[in-house]
Amino acid sequence: MANLQFDLVSPERRLASVEASEVQIPGSDGDMTAMAGHAPAITTLRPGVLRVTHGGGSDEYVVFGGFAEITADSVSVLAEQALPKSEVTQEIYDRMVVEAKEAYGKAQETFKNEPGPVDDAAKLLSDMVAIGGHIGLTPRP
Repeated sequence: MANLQFDLVSPERRLASVEASEVQIPGSDGDMTAMAGHAPAITTLRPGVLRVTHGGGSDEYVVFGGFAEITADSVSVLAEQALPKSEVTQEIYDRMVVEAKEAYGKAQETFKNEPGPVDDAAKLLSDMVAIGGHIGLTPRP
């Protein structure tokens, strides 16, 4: 089976650099799976869970913002924020949801007659809640 080089970095650290068989990416225009021989593409990321499958199994990372560059033999993900799924505690998750709620409230106040930014903030909040469901956490009230 052909493989590709996978690299995931955030401003804080390099999270992964492995030879992978596939990478599932939460793209802003929809989820996508990159494998060896993939057509070149660049996509922005939405908040979600990125999964990389490699010879040793698979790893999951929670990513927020950034972009992924895909070529026939590599996937490079530059995330605004990223954590291994195992490092996302209830406290960290709650903080992320609170930040998304605050961004939604601010967008509602700032853009009273412009639905686009308000819809974007609502989508961000929805994505944050969905991440919790995927990793087994529920936002606290």
